[in-house]
Amino acid sequence: MLTVDKILREHQLNYYISDGTMLGAVRHGGFIPWDDDVDIAMPRPDYEQLVAHGSEWLPKPLEMVCVEKDARQACTFMKIIDGSTTLIERWSYNQLGGIYIDVFPIDGVSDWKWKRKLRFRLYRILNRMTYLRNRDPYKRGHGCSSWVPRLLQATISNAKLHQWMKSVQTARSFNSAALIADYDSGERSVVKKSVFGKPRPIMFEGHELLGVEHPQEYLTHLYGDYMQLPPEEKRRVHGFDYVDLEHSYHDYHDTRQFK
Repeated sequence: MLTVDKILREHQLNYYISDGTMLGAVRHGGFIPWDDDVDIAMPRPDYEQLVAHGSEWLPKPLEMVCVEKDARQACTFMKIIDGSTTLIERWSYNQLGGIYIDVFPIDGVSDWKWKRKLRFRLYRILNRMTYLRNRDPYKRGHGCSSWVPRLLQATISNAKLHQWMKSVQTARSFNSAALIADYDSGERSVVKKSVFGKPRPIMFEGHELLGVEHPQEYLTHLYGDYMQLPPEEKRRVHGFDYVDLEHSYHDYHDTRQFK
């Protein structure tokens, strides 16, 4: 994350630590104790600049993973991964990479509530189709539960699904919108653009990163009474299926089948 922060600042690209990472910075001074990744968000124009140039800017072993650069990718947003490690989130899902930072684009959304609801609904449908297309079709047996994943694999590509999703996300320009959102987080993420505002320095694990300009308003919108710790049974963790911090995923012999 420190390397990514340095690169984005050098190239004058705006970013914000977001979601649970922003919450951790304010409430814990760093990672939420039961969290296991880092989330950042970027305005769509800055995000597209990173898509265009990230591969040349990032030093090894960091790698940029996104469907714009590799049509086989199943992720619906960018990940910056450590290519010297191996991570499989779910044995039944067609993704293989390293430990990562999630990078979410922030897009403009309509001032009209019904238009927002329609676009978020379309995005959820396309996101679900992407998941099913890349899931082991026989996860629940060879019966009717395998038909939709197999049909999607046979008829549509990840790149085409992503193209449709992006058309939904960018229907309203970020620059001209008063309201913005991270579509992956759903309609609950819709806030005034001024809440994100100008990236503001914030300490995270003893290092200065950049967060939203108005953290109290942002975190209250997302989490309500955000300083109150949730009960243990609601402390969400990813629970990855396989992690190897010593060996590169490039050397991992993947024997999983997805067709």
